[in-house]
This record gives sequence, structure tokens and C-alpha cells, in this order.
Amino acid sequence: MGSVGRNTDRSWLGRIGRNRLVQTLVRWVDDEAVDESYTARTTDRPDWFRVLPFLVLHLACLGVIWVGWSWTAVAVAAALYVVRMFAITAFYHRYFSHRTFRTSRFWQFLFALLGTSAVQRGPLWWAAHHRHHHKCADKEDDVHSPLEKGFLWSHVTWLTTPAAFRTRHALVKDLAAYPELRFLNRFSVLAPVLLAAALFGAGELLRGFVPAAGTSGPQLLIWGFFISTVVLFHATSTINSLDHLVGRRRYATADNSRNNLLLALLTFGEGWHNNHHHYAASARQGFFWWEVDLTYYGLWLMARLGIVRDLRRVPARVLTSNLVSDGASRRPGA
Repeated sequence: MGSVGRNTDRSWLGRIGRNRLVQTLVRWVDDEAVDESYTARTTDRPDWFRVLPFLVLHLACLGVIWVGWSWTAVAVAAALYVVRMFAITAFYHRYFSHRTFRTSRFWQFLFALLGTSAVQRGPLWWAAHHRHHHKCADKEDDVHSPLEKGFLWSHVTWLTTPAAFRTRHALVKDLAAYPELRFLNRFSVLAPVLLAAALFGAGELLRGFVPAAGTSGPQLLIWGFFISTVVLFHATSTINSLDHLVGRRRYATADNSRNNLLLALLTFGEGWHNNHHHYAASARQGFFWWEVDLTYYGLWLMARLGIVRDLRRVPARVLTSNLVSDGASRRPGA
């Protein structure tokens, strides 16, 4: 898969020539349209033109000044936050990155599509970077360790540098076996654009046919897409940044991962990050009954409905192994 990706990259760049402006425009659409000379750059400085759409995503939130708000728009933004956060935490993370449960090819594709609509790149890219993170967490080779390069770098800056754009295909050969996942990974911009267009269209229909909803195309676009997506992105990013700095350590892992209740609530259970780094193979990251893990509750319900199966559990021996002093006094629960 890796060699195929590189050949595709060269053929794209061969057709569009050496013009950097044109190459960047193509990369906005095709995430695989990169060559080794670009991704091998070691600079820590952002490629501002390449990440211009990401900057526009944030600046567009200021549109709320002109479009105002309505309960309809806020409800749509909240609903899309919930659905897409679940797609990221349950599928991008616990399924694609760690294979902590099984599902059908249909549901795999559907949640990959939903995850892609969150503007966090494709499923192969996301899983590959996360698998690499677990191999070298909080060490020099970790692409987003706050201990190595600081909070801002781990939270967002690393994403904007040339080296971060390539997919580490060698780490996701299992996922690359599915052409539909490769398609979503290559054209990760497609789902967000379709979602944005659908929200604008839905808002205009509501304005025309259900004026009591008090919304419009521009308003639903700003709230449902831009604001919801930006909040979702930064909530997710706190696991890379804050959850390696702030919180408690129950387990003596080789990294600085922490358990943090607030972050767990924001990210549906991902904030139990020290638990996760202690035993990443579990579908449940809130190991104990008092550790709220909304993603696991959702997966449990989906298992009862037959959508997912074989949820991997935390072995009893894991719960009490490798404890550190500040967590040793806690009695293991459910």
C-alpha cells in the first residue's frame, strides 16, 4: 500500500508540474497528492498556505456575529458534536486505531464517513498517527508530545507542518485492505463539504417552509458546521495536550498520560487517558464504575443491537497491576 501511495503521489505531481501554488491547491482536495520531498521536511514551522482551509474553518465562526443564533441552530450544532465525537472516539480511536471490537463492513464505512466529516483527516491517517503515538508516547519521536515541544505544539501546531500530512501506510495495512477506506482517507475533504452544503440547504428549507424554527441557511452553516466542528476539534486535541499534563496517574506507564474527569466528559471517555495507555486493547477506557465513559456506553448499546460485537474487556489482573502511589489506595471496582 505504501508504494502504491507514493506512485500515486508522483503521478499527480508529475501531471500538475512543479508549481507550488498548484500543488497546494491539489493537496486541499487530495490528501495523497504529496511527494517525499515535501513530507520529509523537518521544519517545525507551519505550511500556512497548505493549512489555509483550517484557518478559515476557525475564522468562519465569527460569522455568528451576523447570523445570530436560534435554538434550532444550537441544537443542530450540539447534535453534530455528539454524533461526530462518538464517531471519532468509538471508531477512529477505539476501532480503527486499536481494534477493540468488531463490526460489519457497512458500519465500518458509515462511521468512517461520519468521522471524516469531523475534519480530522481520514481514518487511515488518524489511526496511523495514533498507533505511532503509542509506540513512542512522550518521547522524542512522538509527533504530539507536550513534554517534548510544549502545549501549543501538541494541541494544534504539529498538524500544520509538512511532516504531519502524510499517512503512515506501513502502520495501517489492515485498514488499507478496504478500498472504500482508502478513498475516504484520500479525499477526506469530501464529507465535510457535503455536510456543510447539506446544512446550508436544510437551513434554507426551514426558513422557507418552517419559519417557526427561526433559522436560515447561513445560520445553520455557521453553527452546525463551523462552530460545532471547531469545538469538536479542540475538545479532541485536549487529549494530546492537556491529558498528558493535567490529572492523576493511577498506573506507572512509560509516558506522562493522565486521568482527567473534565476531559473525559468533554470527549465521552477519552479523558481516562492513563487507563488507556496502561491497557489500550480495551473498548472501555473508564475502567471503574465511577469513571464515566459515554463512548463505551454507546458501544455497549450498539452491541445489544447487533451493530458491533466482541467488545474487548479489561482483564482483572490489569486493574491492579503497575499502580502508582497516588492511585494505589483506590479499591478496584466494576
